[in-house]
This record gives sequence, C-alpha cells and structure tokens, in this order.
Amino acid sequence: MNGPPLEVKVWGKLACFTRPEAKVERVSYPVPTPSAARGCLEAIFWRPEFAYRVREVVVLNPIRYFGILRNEVNVKASADRQRIVVEDERTQRHTLALYDVAYVLRADVVLKPGVEDDPAKYRDQFRRRVHGGRCWQRPYLGCREFAADFAEPDGSEQAIPDTQDLGLMLFDIAFGPGGANYPLFFEAKLEGGVLRVPDHLYDQRGALSR
Repeated sequence: MNGPPLEVKVWGKLACFTRPEAKVERVSYPVPTPSAARGCLEAIFWRPEFAYRVREVVVLNPIRYFGILRNEVNVKASADRQRIVVEDERTQRHTLALYDVAYVLRADVVLKPGVEDDPAKYRDQFRRRVHGGRCWQRPYLGCREFAADFAEPDGSEQAIPDTQDLGLMLFDIAFGPGGANYPLFFEAKLEGGVLRVPDHLYDQRGALSR
C-alpha cells in the first residue's frame, strides 16, 4: 500500500462478536472478527469508491467474559407479520459477551477498480472525521446495542501480552453470482495481543465475488 495504515481506537463496556456455530445462545469470539472491525470503520467513514482492508486488531484490555440473560422474541416483524404478541413469542436467550473492551484497528484504503483518485484523499477524510468525533452512524461492537466510542490513538496504547490460538474465525462473507454467499474462515492467532489478518484472504474473497 502506498501510505501508512489508518488507525482508530474503539472501546466499550460490552461486545459480542458472535461465533456462527452458536446461533441460539450467542457466544463471542475472544476478539473482533475482521468484518466486525471493518464495520466500525465504515460507520465512521464510507464511500463507494474504496474498501477497507483490516490489517491488525490490537487488543488493549484483558479478555474477560460476561454472561447476559435477555428476553427476546422468536419471530421478526415483516409485511406479513406486522403485529407480534410478545407474551406468545417471548423466549430467554443467554449471551456470553466480552466485558470492558478496547482495541486499536489498523486498516488500508484500497480503491475500487476504475477509481483514479489518490487514496490519501480518503485517508485524510477518515482521520478528520475521527479527530472531530464524527461518524455516519454510531459504531458498535458486534451487536447494535453494544455501542462503541472512538478516538485517535494517543500513542500510549499497549497490547496485552497474550498469545493464543483462536481457532477458526469468520473472515467475511463473499457474495457470488445469483445471490450465493460463501462464508470464509481462517486459522486466527493472537500474537502478543495482536490479531493479524492474512492478505491472501482478501484476494480469495474477491475471486469468489466475481
């Protein structure tokens, strides 16, 4: 890439980056997935001319879990079902979330094919928005109810000293012809508190999306 990566610090009281194999009782990955990190960046600044490539997620606070029991409903509102009787559809679900989290996200700006602008233009716009505390929508940490704060890193941030294998982690969803979608996974590892995203995953996603 022809420039330094973007950096933004995000933090919040709760986070849940749900593992896909745990659909009913939500269980969080220990750290954000690359797609969740990209979602935070796009909430701050997005343009159709470019895409973010998340390179690193730096974990700043110790990984701690927190159990939540919530009342939910079994159905979604739709055009066919505009009225939901909560008493008939209520169910209790458990969420194993993360507590008191903070991360530094590092990413590159990659222009879409045919765009001839200077990538520095979009990097500067992103940094101005972070500096001013502005966003398109409030970033969130996996679930919309887990809102995130964000700011420029001040240089004092230190990654936790943890190194551990995280197992198979969801990288992203590739959307192919005819509406088909392909979940992409990779063997994730936290090394000295840093999750690094292999570059070849972006090439693989692009090949499947053609």
